[in-house]
Amino acid sequence: QVQLVESGGGLVQAGGSLRLSCACSGSYFAIYAMAWYRQAPGKQRELVATITGGGSTDYVDSVKGRFTISRDNAKKTVYLQMDNLKPEDTAVYYCNTKWGGNAYWGQGTQVTVSS
Repeated sequence: QVQLVESGGGLVQAGGSLRLSCACSGSYFAIYAMAWYRQAPGKQRELVATITGGGSTDYVDSVKGRFTISRDNAKKTVYLQMDNLKPEDTAVYYCNTKWGGNAYWGQGTQVTVSS
């Protein structure tokens, strides 16, 4: 069983920064591929960023150059540093991983960017 707990969301003005954290309970965290998704009101959930166990990263085009995903295997935590935030980044952000044929999600953390 894998549990994910996000934190770090909040209200920020456009151009500001936030750092999201996702703490993982899984025993094999170091080899999990981890991802951040987001879901804005009335829209489908969208993949934002991924990081493999080896540290390779990928991003949706709309956040490239502004968001950075990283991981600390000793702390079993994955981060999403969000800089130069825009109102269109407003969404609930979810942490995700897949293991043993199952997908695991956190409860989500709200990010609101005011213009």
